[in-house]
Amino acid sequence: MAAPPQNIRALKDKSVLEIVWPLERVDQLPFQFLRGRCPCAVCVNELTGVRMVGPENIGSDVHPVKMGFSGNYALTVEWSDGHHTGLFTWDYLETISNEWRDANA
Repeated sequence: MAAPPQNIRALKDKSVLEIVWPLERVDQLPFQFLRGRCPCAVCVNELTGVRMVGPENIGSDVHPVKMGFSGNYALTVEWSDGHHTGLFTWDYLETISNEWRDANA
């Protein structure tokens, strides 16, 4: 289980979500990528697990309008396109952060 981030902030001028993990590792996930990796049932078919909405389906101008926490285990984001149902658990954020880092190394 991933440890909670030490800090999370939306850097609108860079269009990224900055996540500071324990041990000072910092990830910056583009808003378009993060929105396109939403794990909710609207974006991923609950029965098959097939992703129905990906980053390629999201406008480049998408950005968080509101962010909050669900308990001590997940980030909630209300997006400028009106979407707001995804819960980004710490484990999932760590997984997609690693995915982004590996793809862009």
